Amino acid sequence: MPLHRCVWGEVAIRPVRQRDWRALDAELRAGRAWLQQWEATLPGQPAGMPDTRRQVRSMIVSMREGLSITCVIEWHGEIVGQISVAQIAWGAMNSCSIGYWVAERVAGRGIAPTATALICDLLFREWGMHRIEICMLPENAASRRVPEKLGFRPEGLRRGYIHIGDRWRDHLVFALLAEEAPRDGLVAHLAADGGCSPHRGESSLNDPAERRLMP
Repeated sequence: MPLHRCVWGEVAIRPVRQRDWRALDAELRAGRAWLQQWEATLPGQPAGMPDTRRQVRSMIVSMREGLSITCVIEWHGEIVGQISVAQIAWGAMNSCSIGYWVAERVAGRGIAPTATALICDLLFREWGMHRIEICMLPENAASRRVPEKLGFRPEGLRRGYIHIGDRWRDHLVFALLAEEAPRDGLVAHLAADGGCSPHRGESSLNDPAERRLMP
């Protein structure tokens, strides 16, 4: 499926490129203490700084194979985070899950909700997804506010869902169905509620200049 750059005001998402690894690595290292508490780990292996260059290479391969989508989040043209679509299921399900992180230095500016709204509009409108899911640790209040702002419905607790740190951790589950999404899109809904990153003008989701295929 085609992937293109999506923009709302000062926030943009676009498919990750190999050369992005340095910027992502710098943000991950700078925010290590803050981000590590939410990062998935491999059972039986010590937690450590990931090989970002290798991870980005794997992300690109996975996108080419249609298994996942990974986009960088830009704010004022600078990479400040990442948003990913995984567990993509077609056929009788047409569902996926979303994960995201933003640098601590820009947290609280509405960047994560805006980026999530942008990718959800793309998934519902162009990819034909029927269900989008977001999961997070119960104590991750900042992450929980993202699906809440976008109208995702809480569906309870998924026990022992992801390994984080030294154990399997329970996660809260939020989901949104295509028929529950606002007709004018999640970005417009979020902006109307004042939950978007400050913006000027309209979302360029509908601007042909921003709908080009990305290399």
